[in-house]
Amino acid sequence: MAKRRKGRPINGILLLDKPYELSSNHALQQAKRIYFAQKAGHTGALDPLATGMLPICFGEATKFSQFLLDTDKVYQVTAKLGIRTTTSDADGEVVSEKPVNIDEAQLMSALEHFRGDSKQVPSMYSALKHQGQPLYKYAREGIEVPREARDITVFRLDVLRFEGDEVEMEIHCSKGTYIRTIVDDLGEALGCGAHVAQLRRVAVGQYPRDKMLTLDQLNVLLEQAREDGITPSEVLDPLLMPMETALVGIAKVEVDAMSASYLRHGNPVKAANAPANGTVQIFIDGDEANAGEFIGVGEINDDGLVAPKRIVVKEQQQ
Repeated sequence: MAKRRKGRPINGILLLDKPYELSSNHALQQAKRIYFAQKAGHTGALDPLATGMLPICFGEATKFSQFLLDTDKVYQVTAKLGIRTTTSDADGEVVSEKPVNIDEAQLMSALEHFRGDSKQVPSMYSALKHQGQPLYKYAREGIEVPREARDITVFRLDVLRFEGDEVEMEIHCSKGTYIRTIVDDLGEALGCGAHVAQLRRVAVGQYPRDKMLTLDQLNVLLEQAREDGITPSEVLDPLLMPMETALVGIAKVEVDAMSASYLRHGNPVKAANAPANGTVQIFIDGDEANAGEFIGVGEINDDGLVAPKRIVVKEQQQ
């Protein structure tokens, strides 16, 4: 007999504001407990020293987490000039200390080299895996692993504040961009060294910053619901973003209920408004009783049909 899963089958995406010094996995487990969810996963780890937006996918939404992993991000970072560390952040050992004699013109000139397309070598203290282990584990053992430079794009890099030996910036970048590497490289370009003093992720894809919720806020709502005799789900569930919000920018197609049933059984179907190729979001069309229901993600096959790729299991929907 299959073991019954603990928790409830809830689907949706929580925009968690991860606190300082808490690992992404511990934050995930706490959010999962608060929601009493059967299944949960995050969409790209933040360092324990970093704070900010960590989308948590519950239930069937975990099927679409890769789309959030692949999207661009926005960070706010405070760089401390004059001190270079082993980890390129405040947690590392000091490698060098140099005087800071940088004016605004020199800073702006150096930053220009980081905007646009470039190649970046991932930090040894990143979560990128080598032979099944994250690089930071090798780094802690003093082992240097060869890393290939990766293509990244910095869409926007704005200086928010420059005072003495501190530079606060907002960076909009593509997936796989390591902010600590940008800061370390900036310090080398300026000739004084630098490390990340503070790092906060303020956006993932198109998700709004003002929709983030802290664990403290969620716990307060949970306890208040219990005190008022209200089922916690009535208060907590409306705070979740719909699953399909992970798919911004992907074409939408509509199918009838019969075609939706075929898709759920693994069969490709025809959709009148389907593009010639690529990935599509699938919804039930506006003439059906369950119009607007999100079915999942499909791929246009060689015959021009919508083939199922990641389909929402109906029995697990709320």
